[in-house]
Amino acid sequence: MRLCHNTLKGYLQLLDLKHKPLHDVWLASRSCSNQHRLLAPGAQRPFSIHNIKLAYAIVTRCAFQFAALLWNLHPLRVLLMVALDLFRGVFPAFRGYSQALIIDELQTLISSGNYTWERLVRLLLVELGRVLVESLIDTFATTNENIVQNSARYVMEYKQMEQRVRMDIPALSDPVVRDLFHESDLFVRSCSGVSSFGLLSPFDFIRILSLVSELASHALVLYALSRTGGHRWLLAFSIISTVLPLLLPWMGHHRAYFNDFHIHQEARTAAKQERMRALAHSDPYRPEVILFGLGPWILQSWANARRRMLGIEHAQSMADMKLSSIFLSGVNIPGILTSLQNIPLVIALQSSSASLGSLSLYRNSVQCFLFAARNLVTTVQMAFQSIFLLGAFSAAMEMEPRMQPKKGFALPYRSLPKGMKLEARNLSYHYPGSKTPALSHVNFTLEAGETLAIVGLNGSGKSTLANILLRIAEFDGGELLVNDVDIRRYHPTEYHQHVTAVFQGFSKFNASVKENIGVGYVPDIGHHAAIERAADLAGAAGIVCSLPKGLKTTLDSGFDPTTATAAPGATGPINTGSHDGCGGYHPRTRHGLSGGEWQRIAISRAFMRAHRPEVQLLVFDEPTSSLDAHAQNRVFDTVEKLSRSGSGGPGAIGTGGRTKTVVFITHRLSTARRADKIAMMEHGTITEFGTHQELLQRNGSYAALYRASV
Repeated sequence: MRLCHNTLKGYLQLLDLKHKPLHDVWLASRSCSNQHRLLAPGAQRPFSIHNIKLAYAIVTRCAFQFAALLWNLHPLRVLLMVALDLFRGVFPAFRGYSQALIIDELQTLISSGNYTWERLVRLLLVELGRVLVESLIDTFATTNENIVQNSARYVMEYKQMEQRVRMDIPALSDPVVRDLFHESDLFVRSCSGVSSFGLLSPFDFIRILSLVSELASHALVLYALSRTGGHRWLLAFSIISTVLPLLLPWMGHHRAYFNDFHIHQEARTAAKQERMRALAHSDPYRPEVILFGLGPWILQSWANARRRMLGIEHAQSMADMKLSSIFLSGVNIPGILTSLQNIPLVIALQSSSASLGSLSLYRNSVQCFLFAARNLVTTVQMAFQSIFLLGAFSAAMEMEPRMQPKKGFALPYRSLPKGMKLEARNLSYHYPGSKTPALSHVNFTLEAGETLAIVGLNGSGKSTLANILLRIAEFDGGELLVNDVDIRRYHPTEYHQHVTAVFQGFSKFNASVKENIGVGYVPDIGHHAAIERAADLAGAAGIVCSLPKGLKTTLDSGFDPTTATAAPGATGPINTGSHDGCGGYHPRTRHGLSGGEWQRIAISRAFMRAHRPEVQLLVFDEPTSSLDAHAQNRVFDTVEKLSRSGSGGPGAIGTGGRTKTVVFITHRLSTARRADKIAMMEHGTITEFGTHQELLQRNGSYAALYRASV
């Protein structure tokens, strides 16, 4: 009765797991025994009843999806891959039998003294033919598997990149979500043989079939040879000699890796691939990736580079493969040498019915059986851990951005003719893990086409408020109305098409000037005229002209996201090299810029789309902090012109009516005077709001700060 109760309880638990979100099942596998802390991402799960149930729940929900992924890519190749793995499992047993026949014939020649080589030569030719056929089958199977594996790896990497660029900052600020994507990334990279659990690829699940087939074939050979009592002592002797330390060192076949890029084009492709991957994964770049809608561009650039890389790897590995190495890889040299060591023992036991071939076959079968059994146990243990990585990958693919409106709640963006109207009502915001609010009871109204200057001391919440206005961060409480509509009803991607910004911590890309500016509006990234126009508006045209290759000059940010190392204080340019297309190779340098020069590049980036008619909000967070007073005035004069309509049609710069709303953060109160409204922020809230003259008349915090600055 107790057993039935436990069985029913376990069945109900499995039913409950089937209905739980996959994210919750994965998270439960990370729970420690005390339930108050989680295992580190990538840590091995204990082999327990609880985790076995969790693994079963993940397999039943994810294995079919993974199998369907392979099937949809190459149905016939997948079937062929499974069939060949089963067939290759029989090779070791057949190899041992063939070599045993040769050794038996050699023993007969030695013991009889009658050296007739005809049968021996025939057996050797058969063995050479077997080696050649086996090697060709292995080569074909490996090639077929590489095609399937590379295709699956590309698709999974693409899905991973696609999901990363979709995620917003609130989602990625959650430590559990970051851990989820970390383990998902481990699963994707394990397709390349890189995993925290060893060199286990998802395709090694299929190799379990090959190991089972090999075990079965060796077991059948051992059973057939040991049925008679006269041969059982050979089996015992073989087992004892196998478990003893081997007399010969392990002679493994070392796989050649082709990581030394001899072709400069391949190196550049690899660098671009990693640079795009870093843009997708790096948190510092996230605001501008979201705001400027860089996701599709990053994804397309990475996809092009990744396809070239996979093609290069496949072509190179096949080109460097020699027929001789294929042939020799099928010869079991350690097995033959081990067998030959037993010739004196067999000659001493000539009165026995045992033969050298029998002894060789016994020893080969026992050794291979034990080796395959050990591999099977290890593979199953590693597969158990990889199941949870598979669960992480599948759960990560189901994640949705936190700020995306729910179905039925979303509304299309509503435009106003004079810009964007902003209204904040009791806005509040807490940074993750912080009990002290970064923003609290923020209230203001900014009419369409007005300019707002936000001032205050460091840490007063100015940049946080800017990020909320840009829909980069999600507020905790209160309301933010955009054109009289709750901003949470707008899809962030659509909303971002109507704004542009310069961030205080703007991104510095290790890329060309053209790319550093062009990412502000990706559709025009290939148009030199548009980029030159943006640079001229920001006062960066002189900087571009002073560089050795103009817009094509590669800039050095001082930080390389592909290696995650910075080079502070480094003097001189960094050598990266360039390819001239004629077989030559010339050193290429990355040029550093000063803080003010980088700031002009960032302003140029924002100006790439600022003049466009659909853009209705311009946000500048300390955009001129590194510029002198004259340069600062020129930038704000340009902003003023960009915010007004002109005679040149939609989007033209002029002195007509306001068509854009401008919000800028500044420490220079002389600049704040240019704004229609000024917001004084203290301790995360707006304490004063009005025009420059109104705030001076109040004689409050703004007036005191202004008098101290003049």
